[in-house]
Amino acid sequence: MSLAIKLQTASAEYQKLDLDLSNVVEARQRLEAQLSENELVKKEFSTLTSENIIYKQIGPALVKQDPAEAKAHVDTRLDFIRSEIKRVEEQLKNVGAAAEKKKVEIVNIQATIQQQAQQGAAEAS
Repeated sequence: MSLAIKLQTASAEYQKLDLDLSNVVEARQRLEAQLSENELVKKEFSTLTSENIIYKQIGPALVKQDPAEAKAHVDTRLDFIRSEIKRVEEQLKNVGAAAEKKKVEIVNIQATIQQQAQQGAAEAS
């Protein structure tokens, strides 16, 4: 396989990894927003008294909900979001490492092409 084709293939693979990296970063940002929102809800729950009523929106309706159940749902959601953040961070690390490795490969191919061009120019003179 010629170096030009190797370079083109490696560049296409790098672009795909870069797109994957962007998608993972976007997913991480969404999870952070969800985490922040749910932590805010948990904080609001701590300020409620026994007289306060908690409602849950189901479709267009608001349904009365047991405070203990609502707090348990928020805690469960927080645990899930935190575990997803850990999973996404691991994915981010892996995709970032693969992209860095592919970038080094591209630089090496470019250096080889440049060396061959210089040798060809030297032999022509």
